[in-house]
Amino acid sequence: TGIIMQDIAIIIVTYNSWNHLPNCLDSLKTAIAHVSAKVIIVDNASTDGTPSNITENYPWCHLISCEVNGGYSRGNNFGLKAAGFPESTDFRHALLLNPDTELPEDAIVRLLDYIDGQTDIGVLGPKLVLSNGNIDKACKRGLPTPATAFFHFTGMAKIFPKSPLFGRYNMSYIDENEIAEVDSTVGACQLIKGEALAKAGLMDETFFMYGEDLDINLRIKNLGYRIVYYPRVVVKHHKGTSTRKEPTAMIRAFYGAMNLFHRKHFASQYSVVTNTIIYGAINIICHYKLLQNSTKSSHKRVVGSAPE
Repeated sequence: TGIIMQDIAIIIVTYNSWNHLPNCLDSLKTAIAHVSAKVIIVDNASTDGTPSNITENYPWCHLISCEVNGGYSRGNNFGLKAAGFPESTDFRHALLLNPDTELPEDAIVRLLDYIDGQTDIGVLGPKLVLSNGNIDKACKRGLPTPATAFFHFTGMAKIFPKSPLFGRYNMSYIDENEIAEVDSTVGACQLIKGEALAKAGLMDETFFMYGEDLDINLRIKNLGYRIVYYPRVVVKHHKGTSTRKEPTAMIRAFYGAMNLFHRKHFASQYSVVTNTIIYGAINIICHYKLLQNSTKSSHKRVVGSAPE
């Protein structure tokens, strides 16, 4: 055809994220200096002036303003569709990025080099580091089967973090500085091969927030692609900036997503009795976390994405 595809479409979904977005976009502008890229920001009905600030200060970004907050999956799908995915003829890859991340200047180039050098990689995720310098455990995850989730929530994973059996939820037995094949990376920063998106389709919008990244990673993995954790690139993640404002809703969303994920991917493998026990356990943990959260001061509140 003679059409040269651009390297990457970068999708950022925002919701009252202006406190962190400028740092993200400033780092991103440097990181895409030597690649062909388009940055698409989907704003989920922010009330903090995010859309007008983007238009005024970052005219090189393409803004899509939503009148209602339809959730993280729906927002990402708006951005992906604007770039022509799932079968884009304009971009080779898609990067899903949170507004509370900051990228080193070589991040995009190094991620692209690695995914382009390995034809069987469907999703590539960097190492994410929290504001306190610790790894964001969600950036290399195992499939949350009932057994894996049980070992995590009963504390067995903390007691035996180096055990491939007990530590599978966050794959804590994998050295955080080693390139490794994992079950899932995290939606805060994950590079998805366009060819894999064309086969797997877009995000499942029944996941409002949480679980959608696990879902799309699993669907891509089931097509025969590898999901790879790539710690040679380290991205800062100021986690929970938009979720901490509504912790009760986010905790409910997190455990609701867990419920939904089990129903979609595992329920058919278990008896009605076992599934009832699993749904009941999820419900109990959710209520415990809500109660625990209500006794904490606002800055210490648990966010749904970190149900430690």
